[in-house]
Amino acid sequence: MPTREPQADLPGADLVARGIADLRAGRESEESLLAAMAATRLRRVGLAVPDTSVEHPEHRLYALLAARDDRSAHSRYNALVGRLASFARAAEHARAR
Repeated sequence: MPTREPQADLPGADLVARGIADLRAGRESEESLLAAMAATRLRRVGLAVPDTSVEHPEHRLYALLAARDDRSAHSRYNALVGRLASFARAAEHARAR
């Protein structure tokens, strides 16, 4: 069972760490929905992402962002997903070394 926490020097590690912590605490946040979206990929790099029953986390994230500011939801969503992808790529690269 993976037990590692996100490597702090990777881009977006703060976002992923908060997301995993929020999932553990049962909090729905931007970060927890991102972690739920990428749970399988994050587990593959050895992170301890809790199993959740969050259905359609990508839709829920967009709805959360739109509720805060409908006009910036799309760009904010893309920025968050981009940060998550950057973290995952860096973690995969670090693990391969």
